[in-house]
Amino acid sequence: MASLPDNVKKAWEKRAEPFVFTTVDENGMPNSIYVVCVKWYDDKIVIADNKFQKTKQNIHAGCKGTLLFITKEEKAKAYQVKGSLEYQQSGALYDEMKQEWLDSKFPGNGATVLNVEEVYSGAEKLL
Repeated sequence: MASLPDNVKKAWEKRAEPFVFTTVDENGMPNSIYVVCVKWYDDKIVIADNKFQKTKQNIHAGCKGTLLFITKEEKAKAYQVKGSLEYQQSGALYDEMKQEWLDSKFPGNGATVLNVEEVYSGAEKLL
């Protein structure tokens, strides 16, 4: 796992919501959803499971995933973060999500951890 490059960290600060989170099922069929409850850490991104169905099945099947976000700037720029996924219903990241940053109006059924492996902006590989 690697840290997000500085230019991606700066873009993250200017991000627009919602994000697009994509997983793939066992047959290679992609599934994309909008997510809004997301927190960036140094080498991972945590996505709150508020109503995952197919997404959770895909994660449990061992797929990798990608999170797509754009900046709010006049000339918006898109970033895609790719990596392996873990689904947690206990532990430090799950507890922090539930107790510190997830709005209580959301169920927070689990915390999906996207371990940063690759980052792109358009066709340019940044990591």
